[in-house]
Amino acid sequence: MTQRDDRVYVGHMIDMANKAIDFVEGVDREDFDNNELLRLSLTHLLQVIGEAARRVSPDFCSAYPTIPWKAVVGMRSKVVHDYLDVDEDVVWDTVKNDL
Repeated sequence: MTQRDDRVYVGHMIDMANKAIDFVEGVDREDFDNNELLRLSLTHLLQVIGEAARRVSPDFCSAYPTIPWKAVVGMRSKVVHDYLDVDEDVVWDTVKNDL
């Protein structure tokens, strides 16, 4: 994998994170809970962020140790493989506090 590939994947992560942040601007938890389209959209964006993170090279990850790469990829795995048991509290908290 090249540095260019890493930059592309990180760019995707940033783009999707910014979309998620924009989607929750002015939204409170009650609005989130009552808006299935928003919940599904945010879950999908977290999935894309995790998939892009999964493709980033180990060298790049090592160069940026403050980013919780394993947790980001783990979120993707949870959403994809345990899709019927996605914790909406975690989705909300991740988008509001971690992106």
